[in-house]
Amino acid sequence: MTVTIYDVAREAGVSMATVSRVVNNNPNVKPQTRKKVYEAIERLGYRPNAVARGLASKKTTTVGVVIPDISNSIFAEIARGIEDIANMYHYNIILCNADKRKEKEIRVINTLLEKQVDGLLFMGGTVTEEHIQAFQTSAVPIVLCATSDENGQYPSVDIDHEAAAFDAVSTLVRHGHREIAMISGTFQDPANGYARFQGYKRALETAGIQYQEDLVRIGNYRYESGVEAMKYFLGLKKRPTAIFAATAEMAIGAIHSIQDEGLKVPDDFSIISVDGIRMASMVRPQLTTVAQPMYDLGAVAMRLLTNLMKKETVENPRVVLPHETILRVSVSHL
Repeated sequence: MTVTIYDVAREAGVSMATVSRVVNNNPNVKPQTRKKVYEAIERLGYRPNAVARGLASKKTTTVGVVIPDISNSIFAEIARGIEDIANMYHYNIILCNADKRKEKEIRVINTLLEKQVDGLLFMGGTVTEEHIQAFQTSAVPIVLCATSDENGQYPSVDIDHEAAAFDAVSTLVRHGHREIAMISGTFQDPANGYARFQGYKRALETAGIQYQEDLVRIGNYRYESGVEAMKYFLGLKKRPTAIFAATAEMAIGAIHSIQDEGLKVPDDFSIISVDGIRMASMVRPQLTTVAQPMYDLGAVAMRLLTNLMKKETVENPRVVLPHETILRVSVSHL
């Protein structure tokens, strides 16, 4: 049978109001009485009803997090940053995987809002009009993490994806490369996809290199699409000398595709990517990346959401964190 606050009060020989004050850490309880209540709680195995407490206080100390793909190590690192800051401020996390499907993302958002979460973090997916409509039904703060909405309507924490891609391709140019291919994300993704493609094109233009449509392949951010894109480049009559991949997973797929043909990185192809996941330093040769600070993206987003949930003044609701170029073995001078 469920142990209630009434059972604890009877066991400890105090009123239910006293038990409530102890459970809610009210300082106006004598140490001896507090000790009696805690002992009764332990003997009976009582657990406070979080739902009931939330109804009374109109707060659940719970934050909903929508993650597009829980198997992707990028989002795992961001989630760690979210959780660490949430724990610091005594919030619990409900983490929901949406499998990178818009309809599931919308359903998850609505479910979390129905669960009366105190705030919502939407992580790393494309923010469409349907998402905006779901957000507009919310009475609690919403922060976008590792993405942003086109009109800047919602607070967000992200990097400058276009600038990160520009820096990556410019690194290849400085190493003497002019035939530079790109494994891109979908153009329907304005941040990780189209913005990084725009950075690629701008870097070529800045270097006086003509853009070639046949040197761009669209991937889905994952390893397998990197393998397939590189097979296409290997089949060209005039192969590129360098590859810019929009994600590290696709870059690693490209490296393995090159190696499967008996070729070498960076001797035959130089490769660089955006992201900077841990696997970038584990693959051989080690992958040169323009790293986004994944942990910090999550931590700063959760801190921003905490400010909003506490109704504190936020000077900058749209935070852009710096990226960093990490040179490793996969890029060499032509």
